[in-house]
Amino acid sequence: MTVNQRERLGSRLGFILLSAGCAIGCGNVWKFPWMTGQNGGGGFVLIYLLCLIFLGLPAMVMELSVGRAAQASPVHMYQKIEKPGQKWHIHGYFALFGNLCLMAFYTVVAGWLLFYFVQFLLGHTATLGFVPMITNPGINVGYMAVVVVAGFFLLSFNLQGGLERVTKYMMVALLVLMVVLAVRSGFLAGAREGLSFYLMPDFSKITGETVVAAMNQAFFTLSLGIGSMAIFGSYIGKERTLLGESINIIALDSFVAITAGLILFPACFTYDLEVGSGPSLLFDTMVAVFNHMEGGRWWGAMFFLFMVFAAMSTVFAVFENILACVREMTGWSRPKGSVICGTVVFLLSLTTALGYSVFSGFVPFADGTAWLDLWDFLVSYNLLPLGSLCIVLFCCNRWGWGWENFLAEANAGSGPKLSSGLKGYCRYVLPLMILFIYLYGMVTFTWR
Repeated sequence: MTVNQRERLGSRLGFILLSAGCAIGCGNVWKFPWMTGQNGGGGFVLIYLLCLIFLGLPAMVMELSVGRAAQASPVHMYQKIEKPGQKWHIHGYFALFGNLCLMAFYTVVAGWLLFYFVQFLLGHTATLGFVPMITNPGINVGYMAVVVVAGFFLLSFNLQGGLERVTKYMMVALLVLMVVLAVRSGFLAGAREGLSFYLMPDFSKITGETVVAAMNQAFFTLSLGIGSMAIFGSYIGKERTLLGESINIIALDSFVAITAGLILFPACFTYDLEVGSGPSLLFDTMVAVFNHMEGGRWWGAMFFLFMVFAAMSTVFAVFENILACVREMTGWSRPKGSVICGTVVFLLSLTTALGYSVFSGFVPFADGTAWLDLWDFLVSYNLLPLGSLCIVLFCCNRWGWGWENFLAEANAGSGPKLSSGLKGYCRYVLPLMILFIYLYGMVTFTWR
């Protein structure tokens, strides 16, 4: 049994904001700043932007094209357009697995942001800290549960009345809040030093590891390789070319990531805080910043509110991908699928929520790593780049969908067209670059 009629987004703006919302999230506002801090600042930002243009943009056009041509979720999209006897559809199941792995830790991080927002709103900031939070099982499980329930409750309604409508308002509010906070940070005493570190590349700090980190971050922030973009491609018509839509999505995504750094790094240099502190940067650093700032309670509440909006936009989008895959495989209604998928995601997320307390004995890699690091390794280092490689090979070779079929789909409608002259780059250079950087990352990964 299958879903009888494909749902549709109500407007082009809804598609752009929903797709951008999938891309914009913790990868922009939590992960990008601390990775920038750990990888030398401006040099990492430069390589990251180049990866977005030369790797992320063509891969996004291809993923959207496959989704729009197939009009199906990732588990079925290859089956709709692959040639008889081909096995490309196997990747569709890995894509569903990748979405589940992503939400196994992403829902917990979103819960952390929600917890900080509530604490700032209530004025309980004096004892806030990253380590006390992540080692508290009640906080982690409780706030993660709120995220999961809220996400799948919204998706139990129809696409236009639920996900599209809420995401539109959230994304507009997110962009406005970020601009306000960036302007506020620009007037801090250490703004010049912070912006110099952040925006002026130090080429001596660019290494092979920097390039690997930048590529993985580009695929992570754009949610490429696990069908998250393909599902929204399947909800739109052929009125607009997909190159133009991809540029719009990446531009919004990059704006949010860069603006997050404009907020954080001037604050770090103003209050002499460690920019390379890793995942705790957003939490410990920003608490110290707001506790030193006049009206800091309300600035902090506003800051973490926009963080919640960013995180939830991705949560909603990836939940929709999971739900769409499961509904196409089972024929379940939205409400039934939401309950069952929500239960599965909650159970998987318990590993991360309890990873620093009840399950702290599990150390997958080097000392100090936990379940979050394992899920992130599976997604960021493996499923995203390898999934993107699979889509690129499928779109650009005759033993897949084929370059001509892909180009016709990508260029259908009005807007900027993808040049046929890019065939050589997309067929040979792009997959080799992805593969080389992936393998280099595996060789240099800190396993012990």
